Amino acid sequence: QVQVVESGGGLVQAGASLRLSCAASRSISTINTIGWYRQAPGNQREFVAWITKGGTTNYADPVKGRFTVSRDNAKNTVYLQMDNLKPEDTAVYYCNANIFPLQYWGQGTQVTVSS
Repeated sequence: QVQVVESGGGLVQAGASLRLSCAASRSISTINTIGWYRQAPGNQREFVAWITKGGTTNYADPVKGRFTVSRDNAKNTVYLQMDNLKPEDTAVYYCNANIFPLQYWGQGTQVTVSS
């Protein structure tokens, strides 16, 4: 079992950057995959990026080249660096910890990008 807590959201203008943090209640080196998902009003939750305990990363096409996911095992924290933000990135961003066969979600952090 694990608890994850997101932070770092906010209101920014298009072109700005934000860094989200996902702090875990246990060693992230024991968690298969930690991912970021987002949900905009009226839309389904969608995949953004994930990173495995081995450091492999994967990104959704809309964020490739702009977002970077990384991990700090010493701090039990996964980050999502978001650069060149666009209004369409506006959503609640959720952290997900995949400890097969269970998944654990945080409460989300709001990111709003104004044009």
